[in-house]
Amino acid sequence: MPGRLTLLTGAPGWLGSRLVRVLTHGLPDVPALAEPDPERRIRCLVMPGAPADALTRIAPHVELVSGDIRDPAALRELCRGAEGATLFHLCGIIHPRRVRDLYAINVDGTRNVLAAAMGAGVRRIVAVSSNSPAGVNPHPDHRFDEASPYRPYRHYGESKRRMEALVAEAEATGKVETVALRPCWFYGPEQPPRQTRFFTMIREGKAPLVGGGTARRSMSYIDNTCQALLLAERSAAARGRLYWVADRRPYTMNEIVDTVERLLEHEFGMTVAHRRLRLPALASQVAGVADALLQAMGRYQQEVHVLSEMSQTIACSIARAEHELGYDPRIELEEGMRRSIRWCLEQGQTI
Repeated sequence: MPGRLTLLTGAPGWLGSRLVRVLTHGLPDVPALAEPDPERRIRCLVMPGAPADALTRIAPHVELVSGDIRDPAALRELCRGAEGATLFHLCGIIHPRRVRDLYAINVDGTRNVLAAAMGAGVRRIVAVSSNSPAGVNPHPDHRFDEASPYRPYRHYGESKRRMEALVAEAEATGKVETVALRPCWFYGPEQPPRQTRFFTMIREGKAPLVGGGTARRSMSYIDNTCQALLLAERSAAARGRLYWVADRRPYTMNEIVDTVERLLEHEFGMTVAHRRLRLPALASQVAGVADALLQAMGRYQQEVHVLSEMSQTIACSIARAEHELGYDPRIELEEGMRRSIRWCLEQGQTI
């Protein structure tokens, strides 16, 4: 059974906030996880200055520890009295200003988290990685699985590869149980402004589609991801394992944009431009060269990096998670995007 004390890094971030909601309110789409554990206590590490009011509205009794995963003292406080607990390590950085921050947070920060958790006697660490350590699929019909070789995409992918290696090293000590998850492109409630901007670009006819929009993407609706996290916490068979996590099938970029446009117009009554910013595959290749040069100089530019990936297929098989964890992603693209848009509007956001 899950430990009574549950620790989180990465709150009040997107996934962290949603996981706190699921831990305290249950996961209605999954009958076996629909009711929360009433005995569970939650303690979250919150970056100094991060807005935690939304987190406390979700779960008024959550315990907050102010600190940074780069600070071992803050992590010792997070893990105080945590013998037998579960720790969900969700903290990471994906779009920094400087390349070195990827390693300081995703690698050195993870090392600090693991040391504090093992020192406190934490029972199991469920660590969130990314699709980036595997890179991009060699051809559109290929699907990554857990046996696929490492081919990290740029420095972010390398930082997550090193993170996974640290988690495996911790497991090898025998002092803590570990599970690593590789969720793909998130979407869903609690989303950050960059995802809302994506909706706005689609409404305004400015969504870029590179190389015909036929590249496939595995995506992970946020509650599907939370389901996988809870199953990874509970499953004895998951110890020491790595799992890809996504919706049941990948989607083409055309399908993603078309679905959001249709929902905005026909279900939410918005005026949409019915246009796409169509770019040749060469645009993505040029962006890839620019991205590599910028990162070689220690700089990171989000728009350039994202454009460099947009002609690439990044798709995975979730067969291992289905077979070993009982993972059953209930929400697919249309319903997930419907819930995402509704959440944005309920929060007063402009799309």
